[in-house]
Amino acid sequence: MYLITNREINKDKKGLDIFGKRPNAKGAHEIIIVDVKKEGKTWVTKQVTDNLKPDTVKALKNKHNIDINVKETWHGSLKVACEIFELAVTSKKSILFFVHGYNNDVEDIIKTAQAIEQLYDVIVVPFTWPANGGNPITGTASYLSDKADARQSTNALNRIIGKIHFYHRLLTEARLKKIKDRAYKKHPDNNAEANAYFTMLQEKECKTKLCLLCHSMGNYVLKHTLMTSDSLTRNLVFDNICLVAADANNKKHEKWVGKLDVRNRCYVVINEKDSALMASRIKPGDEQLARLGHYTKKLNSPNAYYIDVTEANGVGSEHTYFKGDTIKSNAELGELFKQMFNGKAVEHLVSYRADKNTYVML
Repeated sequence: MYLITNREINKDKKGLDIFGKRPNAKGAHEIIIVDVKKEGKTWVTKQVTDNLKPDTVKALKNKHNIDINVKETWHGSLKVACEIFELAVTSKKSILFFVHGYNNDVEDIIKTAQAIEQLYDVIVVPFTWPANGGNPITGTASYLSDKADARQSTNALNRIIGKIHFYHRLLTEARLKKIKDRAYKKHPDNNAEANAYFTMLQEKECKTKLCLLCHSMGNYVLKHTLMTSDSLTRNLVFDNICLVAADANNKKHEKWVGKLDVRNRCYVVINEKDSALMASRIKPGDEQLARLGHYTKKLNSPNAYYIDVTEANGVGSEHTYFKGDTIKSNAELGELFKQMFNGKAVEHLVSYRADKNTYVML
């Protein structure tokens, strides 16, 4: 599994200990990709090479038929993007970028990502920011420390989404060109037939979806990427954007959620009994407003589909209700998240409440 991070990297350590608890020493905007795997009981980590050799770039260009200048400087992210995209195409799986929440260490994040992969048959690529609760401090100070780290991580996430957009377009255009050539080779003298055949091939062979899951305070990071004039997050990058248990203000959320552009759906998933969000609301004091992920009033962003799972079997006061015992006890909720994380529409699985502008799962 590849992790993208803006955490500091301790090069004198091994395994998951390489991930620090503070932002990268070069700045919180600095992003690094790390290959993580488990061998027996030991985690093995390897930082992806920054600059690629010309021979490697040339091999990638030829293998994936991508339109790049091999004389320019290309980074390891190109090789990773090619590898993930190829895996998605050959396995016919969707790619899900995952931004985690408050007070998560790296092992927790990896285990959550692995659980999502197993449950929903997707390829997960997590972005891990320094959400460690500001150890050794705890309580309100810990929560506020993570909020500060979340704000600092805004530029890192913005850059990541920009790179996702660039590489997805680069690799998709290469694949579409290959399919188009096949179509016109089959019908060289009939443009109408060639176009029809191209459309059929595109629907049949280009099924890889690209989605974004933001959980808890990960939504707060996403929110702040949209507050700058040069935000790359506003681009049409993802098929679905899934804002689950959002630890961000409900008040005026339409100001930032409304800026999100998607090919299919932007979902906001809510649990009114979410104990973590209820706790986060009171931690900093009276100024902390109702959280988007546990409040079913004023749901008015014109581009969002709101889904209330409060009364769904097994949800209770859970905060991470897309995995674990909740999904084991509720196959319908699991199917909802499976389709959502795979870039599909899910409204047909729930009932609409016009009075609250909310879809409800009972």
